[in-house]
Amino acid sequence: MNSALFPDLIVNGEQVPHTVVAAETQNHGAPAGKPGIAWRKAANAVAIRTLLLHEARARALEITPQEVAPGKFETEEEAQIRGLLECVVDPQTPEDDAIHAEWEKDPSRFRAPPLWEVSHILCACDPRDQKTTHDAMHRAEALTKVAMTNPKGFAALATRESDCGSKSSGGSLGQLGPGDTVPEFEAILRGLGEGEITSNPVLTRHGWHIVRMDAVALGAVLPFGVVKPKIAEAMEKASWARNARGFVNSLVASAEITGAELTSV
Repeated sequence: MNSALFPDLIVNGEQVPHTVVAAETQNHGAPAGKPGIAWRKAANAVAIRTLLLHEARARALEITPQEVAPGKFETEEEAQIRGLLECVVDPQTPEDDAIHAEWEKDPSRFRAPPLWEVSHILCACDPRDQKTTHDAMHRAEALTKVAMTNPKGFAALATRESDCGSKSSGGSLGQLGPGDTVPEFEAILRGLGEGEITSNPVLTRHGWHIVRMDAVALGAVLPFGVVKPKIAEAMEKASWARNARGFVNSLVASAEITGAELTSV
């Protein structure tokens, strides 16, 4: 293994096995043909994890792994790191004045969920099947051209051509809100203005869609009293994250590390 690209990771005298860093690289992206970048990102992450584990063991913490999903528990290392951070990180509870000041920065950020009235034409396919997906894409592209040329004929086109049961109502899906459809379809809706048709078909797990936004109702701005608990929760989480970074940075500053490039996180 090239020691320049994949150097040994040593944290406070402990040499971390290459296999540990190699396993971590799957969680870090890098340009094609640049494996050294992914390795450096992984080495940094493993170095921080190792420092946290050293500190947890130095404090002789006895932490019981928690259930994080039905039948799935934390590993011993995950439990130790969680327990350590619970001991050392004390998030600041925001004062009422600070919460109100955050809301006043831009009250329009805090709205009720939007409603979208939507129609679409579906060219169904299984995206895992390359040939049928390719064929469906060409069909959807042709239908998109027709829809863009004659927007008023969208309902009739959907009735003739759509593979969705909504064809019986001219492609209308009625009113949709956040969470009412698959995430990739919702992402389309969030980018469309009223009366707009997607200029290119969009692929979801169900196939290719040509989507028309029939109407948009943006949610009303919510009063401070309604959103105050959410703002307070977000501010407390941000405080926790800042304090956690500060604690990690203090560990990094006092550590002897080779094979990673850590200054602050």
